[in-house]
Amino acid sequence: MSKIHFGTNGWRGVFGRDFDADGAERIAHALARELARGARVIVAYDTRAHSHEIAALCASVLAGAGVDARLCVSSTPTPIAGHLVRSLRAQAGLVITASHNLPEYLGLKVLAPGGEGAPRALLDSLALRANAARQPRRELRAPRALRAPADRYVRALKALIDTRGIARKRPRVLYDAMHGAGAGVLDRALRELGARVEVMRGDPDPRFGGGAPDPTPPRLRGLAAAVKRGRFAFGVASDGDADRFALVDSRGRLLSETESLAVLVDHVAATRALKRVAISHATGSLVERAARAHGLAVTRAGIGFSPLARALRAREADLAGEESGGFAWRALCFDKDGILAAALALEAAANEPIHERLARLTREHGSGACGRVATPATVRARKALARLAGAPPERVGGARVLEAHVDDGVRLVLEDGFAYWRASGTEPVIRVYAEAPSRTALARRLAAGIARVR
Repeated sequence: MSKIHFGTNGWRGVFGRDFDADGAERIAHALARELARGARVIVAYDTRAHSHEIAALCASVLAGAGVDARLCVSSTPTPIAGHLVRSLRAQAGLVITASHNLPEYLGLKVLAPGGEGAPRALLDSLALRANAARQPRRELRAPRALRAPADRYVRALKALIDTRGIARKRPRVLYDAMHGAGAGVLDRALRELGARVEVMRGDPDPRFGGGAPDPTPPRLRGLAAAVKRGRFAFGVASDGDADRFALVDSRGRLLSETESLAVLVDHVAATRALKRVAISHATGSLVERAARAHGLAVTRAGIGFSPLARALRAREADLAGEESGGFAWRALCFDKDGILAAALALEAAANEPIHERLARLTREHGSGACGRVATPATVRARKALARLAGAPPERVGGARVLEAHVDDGVRLVLEDGFAYWRASGTEPVIRVYAEAPSRTALARRLAAGIARVR
């Protein structure tokens, strides 16, 4: 039997080696035992190979155990699955997806009643039950079909967006779906809001064109070039299950995750009544400075969206964002949502071009560069990380360390940015995050950070 382990954002791995249908079936049985008979569960899946068949198996297992299982009839972005859980008052959700990982990966996410990722206590209980169980006796029953799963979500999204500026300018937007589940949904939402949208990589390719459906600079060169060549107002990309996003301005420049978040936070704070923003430890300081300029309180939390989702659900934050392209607004969702981010970027661009807004923000609050790299989590690297946590340095590359935090990896607050080391919860790597005054200084800081744990 495959060993089930829930990382930062679900259980995933190489299909047939680290993740398989047997393990997914055992998770479905375990989830049914955690819920009351008749509880409602939404089951969804992305565009990867085998995701539909595994979703159908899990839904049939849940239905056979007396659960009101509702299976989406088409590939569905995770944010829409989460919205269905919340709007249909389901007790849980199950999404078969490996998000932004390589094509050979598959996995699943368990959703809480609010549509966000399930709490750690439930995930640990599911893993314990599933790992202890022998192959369960199959009692399969046909689940109920959920047709047009995006309709409820799009209606709710449209109610939140101010379309007056969009209607006047009718911006042209280029959307890179990266062959993922956002195709046909994110572009539909932008069109219904009044944009003229063109789509690239919109066909559902289980191999994602031969690379990971991850909206990072190496994978978005084509989008950036096409936006610049085609004179679009902006470009947007989403990952495999459309919970992450990336923006390209009208000049063809790919914004960093920190810059994209700063643009959204600045726009929403200027147009809505907000009080609080929550961001991750690895998010750049431009977001924090932009939020504080609008009088918002800012708190930081650990890596992964779960701590941010908890803050949103507890009304401790109105907006939340992280360093890997995650953004949420509690008016619609508690978990990251690339479709929502794209809609707010459209609203923002109709009021002020994205490159002009970003230039203004850097004039007012200073510039900086953020990034992340990774190195294999060898035994030697893990020991080096443990030594770093036990004795944090007083300086990093000449920059003085102002604060040291070792509760979630090792985060050093520096006089001109930060350096942060953390073992990934989803992949066998150690990630190094950093912020520095310039791209050149960032490259040096990231290289030095890798060297410390190699």
